[in-house]
Amino acid sequence: MSQVIHITALRQADDETLLKEFTQTGNQHYLSELYLRYSEMLYGVCLKYLENAEDARDAVMHIYQELLNKVPRHEIRQFRSWVYTLTKNYCLMQLRSARKHITINLEQHPMQSEDFSHLDSVIEKEAAFKRLEKCIEKLPTDQKNSIKLFYYDNKCYNEIAEATGMDWNKVRSLIQNGRRNLKICMEKNAGK
Repeated sequence: MSQVIHITALRQADDETLLKEFTQTGNQHYLSELYLRYSEMLYGVCLKYLENAEDARDAVMHIYQELLNKVPRHEIRQFRSWVYTLTKNYCLMQLRSARKHITINLEQHPMQSEDFSHLDSVIEKEAAFKRLEKCIEKLPTDQKNSIKLFYYDNKCYNEIAEATGMDWNKVRSLIQNGRRNLKICMEKNAGK
């Protein structure tokens, strides 16, 4: 395509052509066209995960920034499925981040109480956490590393693949198998 970009040509170009032109020229018109093609799908994914229209709209706007940063660094074969996964992972990261920042009104929850039953649940959670740590250590090395990157370091599949040099499908498989193995291990050791 020439330096002068015609809107009609942009709209008629397939995803692969637009990706190629963007990565070669850095011209955001190509990426913008791709983004606009899938913006409704992205909004739907964000709304599904975030369950709030305003948060979903904000997330879709942030996804464009993610695209600017990540498209040039990745070999993308199918843009639609790639951007869907990127969006889903972005939303999951937002949800994880939000869970870390939960605030509690201390007036509603007294700091000290004569009733010590709440300590039982704290002790149970601590025991479960210790079992989980032991189960993680029993995983095969690749599964253990992928699980830690995903859950402890909040990395998405693409970032883990990039950091480890493994294929995206391999990372996904390691995390899924790791979660299944952790569940089995936790169930087996539930009474200990």
